Amino acid sequence: MQFSLFETPDEESVPYQLPLTEADVRYFPNALSKNDADAFFERLKTELPWRQDTLRLFGKQVKIPRLQSWHGDPECTYTYSNLTMPPNPWTSSLALIKARCEALCSPNYGTKFNSVLANWYRDGQDSMSFHSDNEPELGTNPVIASVTLGEARPFVLKHKETKEKYTQILEHGSVLIMAGATQSHYVHGIAKTAKPIGGRINLTFRHLIQRAR
Repeated sequence: MQFSLFETPDEESVPYQLPLTEADVRYFPNALSKNDADAFFERLKTELPWRQDTLRLFGKQVKIPRLQSWHGDPECTYTYSNLTMPPNPWTSSLALIKARCEALCSPNYGTKFNSVLANWYRDGQDSMSFHSDNEPELGTNPVIASVTLGEARPFVLKHKETKEKYTQILEHGSVLIMAGATQSHYVHGIAKTAKPIGGRINLTFRHLIQRAR
């Protein structure tokens, strides 16, 4: 399968800086061409070993309202909400998209990613509760690149102290980069909706720091 990554016109790669205080969030609406985004969306549905994990909340086992797949370098075991995930290997599709995200990050951050969390929101009832990506393995002021494939969904950021909210619609083929002190000052999430909508695959690329044991 051939992809036209890096053939995206330069003017379509200009980011929009979200007007947030105490944060650095940039949105690239056309980071992937429509043909590439369409192809990746269909390919990732079958290429990744999707699973529905459970979390223990208030003494009960609760299914996470979406499917997940964790991938990365061999040493990149990841833990969040008491859920530990050893990495699946990189696939060709994930490696290509990772390279695109690293190219977008290069002018300002120079980040190299070694892992990615894939989430498949199957319909409007799948969601992500408010949270910060602030696990110790991510270090201080992590750079996280979030790729959207499929149905556009509202992405809400809420300031931890002022409770002020900002909503950005994440479109098919877009990349949102969160950097600086964003995770320290904001939580973010994807709400449920009763509207009949299609599926969305979200890829959040990260760099895990290997701590001394």
